[in-house]
Amino acid sequence: MRGVKQHVTEIALILGMVTLFTALVLSLVGASPLDAFGHLIKGSLGSWSKFSRVLNVWIPLTLCSVGLLYAFRTGLWNIGVEGQVVIGAIGATAILRFGMEGGGQMHVWMALLLAMLFGVLWALFAGSLKVKAGVHEIFAGLGLNFVAMGLVLWVIFGPWKRPGIASMSGTQPFPRELWFPTLEGWRVSPFALGLALLVIVISAWLLYRSRVGLNLDAVGKNPRAVRLFGLSPSRYMLIAIMVSGALAGLAGGLQVSGVYHRLIPAISSGYGYLGLLVVMLANFRLAPVPFIALFFAALNVGSIQLPMMMQLDSSLAGVIQGACVLSALLVFGLRGLKKRRQSNE
Repeated sequence: MRGVKQHVTEIALILGMVTLFTALVLSLVGASPLDAFGHLIKGSLGSWSKFSRVLNVWIPLTLCSVGLLYAFRTGLWNIGVEGQVVIGAIGATAILRFGMEGGGQMHVWMALLLAMLFGVLWALFAGSLKVKAGVHEIFAGLGLNFVAMGLVLWVIFGPWKRPGIASMSGTQPFPRELWFPTLEGWRVSPFALGLALLVIVISAWLLYRSRVGLNLDAVGKNPRAVRLFGLSPSRYMLIAIMVSGALAGLAGGLQVSGVYHRLIPAISSGYGYLGLLVVMLANFRLAPVPFIALFFAALNVGSIQLPMMMQLDSSLAGVIQGACVLSALLVFGLRGLKKRRQSNE
């Protein structure tokens, strides 16, 4: 209970610092902080239509963030999650294009499975370079991100280009029967929302209640010691990064089948990199992840109002996100310094 109270206090302190910093930046450019914050809130939570857009961002962002927790559990920095989202989207598109001639909902679910498989294989490549060849996963992940972005551009402007044109708007839109299931009047698929919630629940059990989660944690804290208990650090690292890749691939598949209904160049929308910030702000814990992801999703959607209502650039959302990370690093650093001082006394 004490740990939960401390973490809530830290989050409140971080948000307070971010609010003050953002207000100062807005004041320097002659904008009203209250008006800006009001438009951010109204633009994201002002109606069900706007909130449904927030949920459409929240779903892939949460999937990426939860997947990263598995990798971080073993001490791996899966920077390649951005590329895994893109590759998952490509895999889903391949199935959906195959089903454009009379396909049905079975193709949609098959697309999600293939998206997860593509994400697993892309993550496994980076993980294998780490455990077999000693290539740091950060460098391997960044390199694979560039390859994935090259691939998505190639298929959009090459073999999958729209008839007669090659457009940055993406591939030919899929027929409505190949869209992820939704309900009338909903801009967000309740089935996609249910999938994200199911992933959170299963991950809570796997990470904190199962032997697998215990072993992942042990590998991350002391990979040399776990060998004495017959555990293979390499094996668990690969398992962790594969789960991370599967959830990132699922996020890419949902982007294709549930949001854009086609493959576009910016299909990942930066959710892989943003997921890293979410997990860092959550202090590598699962419980705060959905709420921090919701906060970032609301920022992304609400910031669209700023250019229209106040002639401010929508990149203010990025400023707030960066301020969140810097504030978190400061707060967590001060906490670590306090603990070290107490242990020396």
